[in-house]
Amino acid sequence: MVSDIKKYWFKTGILHEFEVENLGNLYAKSFNELTVPHRTEFYQIIWFKKGSPKHMVDFNPIEIKPNSILFVDKNSVQCYDSDTPIDGEILLFSDNFFCKTEADTKFLRSCMLFNDLHALSNIELNTGLTKVFNSFFQLIKTELKTNADSFQSDILRGYLQNILLISERARQHKQITKINKGPDLEIVIRFRDLLDRQFHVLKSVSKYCMQLSVSEKRLNAATLKIMAITPKQMIDSRIILEAKRLLAHTTDSVKEIAYTLGFEEPTNFVKYFKKHQQVTPLEFRNRFK
Repeated sequence: MVSDIKKYWFKTGILHEFEVENLGNLYAKSFNELTVPHRTEFYQIIWFKKGSPKHMVDFNPIEIKPNSILFVDKNSVQCYDSDTPIDGEILLFSDNFFCKTEADTKFLRSCMLFNDLHALSNIELNTGLTKVFNSFFQLIKTELKTNADSFQSDILRGYLQNILLISERARQHKQITKINKGPDLEIVIRFRDLLDRQFHVLKSVSKYCMQLSVSEKRLNAATLKIMAITPKQMIDSRIILEAKRLLAHTTDSVKEIAYTLGFEEPTNFVKYFKKHQQVTPLEFRNRFK
């Protein structure tokens, strides 16, 4: 199997899996990598300060406006515009950096910036927010230039948490569809986390319920309230998304993709894909290309 979706991790051996870079410099030095579909094992906060480039994340074209920030979840397949120069800042961080305690993990999992179950989070900054973000990014850069000590990671994590809190407030102010935090949302996010890790080997709602320690009725009520779809529909959507990623961005055969996604017979995968997309896998691949 030959996979064409390049995946990036933080370099091994670095002190913090946390980094701030100038977006224009990164775009220039990594142009060939950024302008083809790729994914990362870390979260990205991309501050587009100038320009209106086209940006694609998991088949969703994002309307980028000057002075806006895009929040990209780990493992999303994205592609930068190859025709429009960009400038700004980009902040990268991993679970290993942020999730030092159970409270940290719960905060990040419940953060709608990376877990908005309806759309990608993209906020435009007004003059006041621009000043706030400039201040925090400058504080981070200054801290990263100092000699590392036992306080540094906590200080950086504090700055990052404040950036996320301020961004989530801004997102809620402009959001049309508001998702209320609570037990239902927590169950759905936990379910989605399990689904992201196991969709290729586990497709049974009941098996996920066992891991979540909830009944099928309870999970069904939560997903319907938060997502307006059933757990089975969430499973199908996740499988189809990965199938589309592999068909569009790799040279793997349909047979290889079927096995990767946990189908014992390629013909079952073809029927499954056509049921949900109204075209066969090959037809989708040809139309996309």
